[in-house]
Amino acid sequence: MRNSNVLAGRYELIEKIGDGGMAIVYKAKDRLLKRMIALKVLKPEFVNDSKFVENFRRESHSAASLNHPNIVNVYDVGQEGNINYIVMELVDGITLADLIEERGRLEYREVVNLAVQIAKGLQAAHEKDIVHRDIKPQNIMITSEGIAKITDFGIAKPVTNTTIVDVSKENIMGSVHYFSPEQAKGVRVDNKSDIYSLGVVIFEMLTGRVPFDGDNPVTIALMQINEKITPPSAFNPNIPPRLEQIVMKATEKYPSNRFNKIDEMIDALENVDKIGNVAAGAVAANAKTMQFTEPEKNAYDYMGDDYRDYGDDDDDYDYNDKKKKKSGKSKKKIFITIGAIVAVVAIAIAGFFILSPKKDIKVPDFKGMTLEKANEKAEELKISIKVDSYENSDKYKRDEIMSQDPKDGEMVAEGATINVVISKGSEKGVVPNLVGKTEEQAKEMIKQYDFELGRVSEQDSSEPKGTVISQDPSSGNEIKSGETINIVVSNGNGPKEIPNLNGLTESEARKSLEKNDFKLGSVKEAYSSMEYGKVISQSPRANSLGKKGTTVDIVVSKGPDPSSMPDNTGIIPDTENP
Repeated sequence: MRNSNVLAGRYELIEKIGDGGMAIVYKAKDRLLKRMIALKVLKPEFVNDSKFVENFRRESHSAASLNHPNIVNVYDVGQEGNINYIVMELVDGITLADLIEERGRLEYREVVNLAVQIAKGLQAAHEKDIVHRDIKPQNIMITSEGIAKITDFGIAKPVTNTTIVDVSKENIMGSVHYFSPEQAKGVRVDNKSDIYSLGVVIFEMLTGRVPFDGDNPVTIALMQINEKITPPSAFNPNIPPRLEQIVMKATEKYPSNRFNKIDEMIDALENVDKIGNVAAGAVAANAKTMQFTEPEKNAYDYMGDDYRDYGDDDDDYDYNDKKKKKSGKSKKKIFITIGAIVAVVAIAIAGFFILSPKKDIKVPDFKGMTLEKANEKAEELKISIKVDSYENSDKYKRDEIMSQDPKDGEMVAEGATINVVISKGSEKGVVPNLVGKTEEQAKEMIKQYDFELGRVSEQDSSEPKGTVISQDPSSGNEIKSGETINIVVSNGNGPKEIPNLNGLTESEARKSLEKNDFKLGSVKEAYSSMEYGKVISQSPRANSLGKKGTTVDIVVSKGPDPSSMPDNTGIIPDTENP
């Protein structure tokens, strides 16, 4: 498009400012309202693809229904000819991805501020039953005033009981570094998928890196499904424990273990620096002068790092000389008193939790349940579930609980934790279909299915060089994890169909043969009704099979045979009727 192009008689395109997977974003001017806007245009190569057009229109309808300071505003949507476009607010700023790349990890208070804004934008979407499904730093704009705005609702979708990820054509919607385990599996997604993605974004803001990375998208997707996220404090020790807890809860593998709603996550983020400040300050102020008894020390330790990790505050008061000595003693008494009160309260709180009687609960049988079902049952009984490990099982299906400790029928106190082992499914796995894949793709698939690559041999084949043409065992068979799969790949030397050269010039015939790994052999000439210089026959014949390097002989036309032309000699011209 040229800068002079005008859409709908009012939107003047000025310059390209962004280029995404399905659309181009232009800086433009609204001639009618005389303001600068961003205009998103569906790429020309997708205008005939109903799926892309549907996604593009879905974005316009989803975003247009939202009006929130933390969501990029949509002013207009339309179509002119085969051009589909969305008119949006022009944000003066950069993407969160650019900010992270520029500064590395961000200071935790700035992270909390931005995370709350992003979460509030999601809250507005969730209230309208819209799940974004592609929350990532590239889709978050940061204005020059530090306001976070969510953009690109290209794969957003209203949530229903059947909302699932689009896995047609092996295409998992979303961005692999940020999408949730349920998106990777291609099962139902809801608002908790956005919560997971936001947790990953917070992790990246705090550490300057994503939790999972790999050589290809499939590897990363499998990590999202199977591997626990490393606590961000392993990469940045200056993260408050409460903020780390928020990240870990938001990125739980099972949706039921995450925040129930984005509202809960907002509350937790907004309280990272609020909870316990008063008590913590009082204890810290007297940490050097107070001598704790052993029970008091235990109670103080019980309060956790959040309450202790504060430096001494030296308060200066502007008293006159006559009052300084007295006020100094008074301050000391006040601080000692406050500290003692806090310690006593802490002891009382600890005693309440430690000594108060708890209800005995009979542990149910969780075996055979999924972790989600087990968590629901555990919540009803006021106990909790903790995953100990993942192991193979011939008895229990993948993702089912195969053992537990304490065992079912045992009595535990309220609040107890039940350790469970999750089944990875049978040690036997189904052999994937490798035929038609490249050798590298086959190796990766064998690894992902927990098998080993065995013998790799080559064989003549018309398939492109390096393509798997057979395997042993064949696809669909069940073999144990770790067993080998042998593959045979094409060396590209197999017989191919010889192209039809009829009607081509000698030069064109040569190019056609070389393109198909054949060679031009002898070139003979013969009289023919075919135009001069065009191929009239070939050997071997067209569409027959030939090996790589086979020579093909051709015969080209010399034009009509002069001997077959009529003899006009001796004909007297008709002078009367010339």
